[in-house]
Amino acid sequence: MGAATFRTAVVRVPGGPDSIEFIELPVREPGPGEVRVAVTAAPVNPVDLGVAGGVFHEAGIITQAERTGLGWDFAGTVAAVGEGANLAVGTRVAGLVGGLDRDFGTYAEQLVVPAANVAEVPEGLEPAEAATLPLNGLTAAQIVDLVGGAPEEGDRLLVTGAAGSVGGYVLTLARERGWRVTGLARAGDEGFVRGLGADFTDRAAGVWDAVADTAALREDALGLVRDGGVFVGVQPGFPVASERGIDVRTVGVVPDGVRLAGLLARAATGELAPRVHAVVPLAEAAEAHRAFAKGGVRGRYVLQP
Repeated sequence: MGAATFRTAVVRVPGGPDSIEFIELPVREPGPGEVRVAVTAAPVNPVDLGVAGGVFHEAGIITQAERTGLGWDFAGTVAAVGEGANLAVGTRVAGLVGGLDRDFGTYAEQLVVPAANVAEVPEGLEPAEAATLPLNGLTAAQIVDLVGGAPEEGDRLLVTGAAGSVGGYVLTLARERGWRVTGLARAGDEGFVRGLGADFTDRAAGVWDAVADTAALREDALGLVRDGGVFVGVQPGFPVASERGIDVRTVGVVPDGVRLAGLLARAATGELAPRVHAVVPLAEAAEAHRAFAKGGVRGRYVLQP
């Protein structure tokens, strides 16, 4: 018999959904501190559309010569454990693979990752639900860290893209840090934003102490920050230039298994809502990209191997 293999989605020459292809790779055993996960769910995120479309290749951020992997976060079951990894085979986990410039991703049947980058999925969360938390939840938590956790009483934070998967979590987490939070979203999303305890606006106007720009409005959002305020962007490869003494920061999300465990626990109790739009077969990754690119989706397409 030949060596065991697994299927994974990659891009060789980026050109949108049609450039996504599946290849077979040898199954790799985990090294020290690593686990091999049998993937059961992997969301499609906006960054994946950018990778497949060549945005990051053109900017020189991705330099993979042969292929680029697709997918950032996942849920699955531990299939093998390396030395020193404190997880049992059969444990349900979710996790995040960081960085853009890599030849592997989570659109796959198997994945080897550091055990420290995953967290156990609590009872009550389905794999598709758990899979939507790592990238979006950790990005939101790390955005709130950058915005700052001790605002003066009455300090006002505007969250652009507030009805999106990242923005919705920022609304909740920033309110808990003491910010008076307003969500900027389409008029039809007012109920969702107010349901999270935030104020609502559908106009990019006013002056704010801080802006968390999850919609990537960039300079248009920077213009809403008061002199000397704080702006947090979401595109580390495309920095926004500071002006008027504004403290410009950019989130570069990194894996954090401990923090992810807390987010998953809150999702299991209903404090944070997983955002699943639809579950589709892994083989339909290109179709999911096309559907997601049309916009208006509140939640994630989740690929299932």
